[in-house]
Amino acid sequence: MSNSEVDLASLLCSKICHDLLSPVGAINNGLELLEDETDPVMRDRCMDLLADSARVSADKLKYFRLAFGAAGGFGDNVDPAEARGLIESLIGDSGKITLGWALQGEALPKKAIKILLNLALIAKESLVRGGTLDVGAEQGELGIEVVVRAEGIKIALDSGIRTALDGTIDPIDLSARTAAAWMTRELAMKNGGDLRISPPSATELLLGAIVTA
Repeated sequence: MSNSEVDLASLLCSKICHDLLSPVGAINNGLELLEDETDPVMRDRCMDLLADSARVSADKLKYFRLAFGAAGGFGDNVDPAEARGLIESLIGDSGKITLGWALQGEALPKKAIKILLNLALIAKESLVRGGTLDVGAEQGELGIEVVVRAEGIKIALDSGIRTALDGTIDPIDLSARTAAAWMTRELAMKNGGDLRISPPSATELLLGAIVTA
């Protein structure tokens, strides 16, 4: 493994730790409250907090396992229903984000699913005030075409993530925030495909990738 690959792996680990810090910290806080609480109603609330935080932690780990890792529990192809379930768990049930789903029923190559999950994560995080997240994929003439679209009152995409997606970032400037976007582009390009991002817009973000089968 090259130094650049080691650095990328380290940055991805940093992102995972950062994203898990909040729900895992909530579990710790819930346990501390539960230890000192004697009121039955408050103890029930603590248990609800623990259950919610544990679910969020587990959902994020499942998502990162397939989006970032080798995902050894899956074969070379992955049922799109698996990806949909992961994205739905990431969105949650707050009602702030509505998921639109347009994927073929048959299984897709794992590399295409990984790109889809990463683009969906980037698009979801850009919907800072909620909105619609549309995800689609189909077999085209050049390969598998993946499209993710975010639309909302406000789109907030980090400039570093944009440059990582369009390939203009200097690898030396990669950070935990931009590593996943860089990995996604590299995954598409090294599989004979391409990755595109729409021009900056206050209300819409369109991400597309082609992955050769």
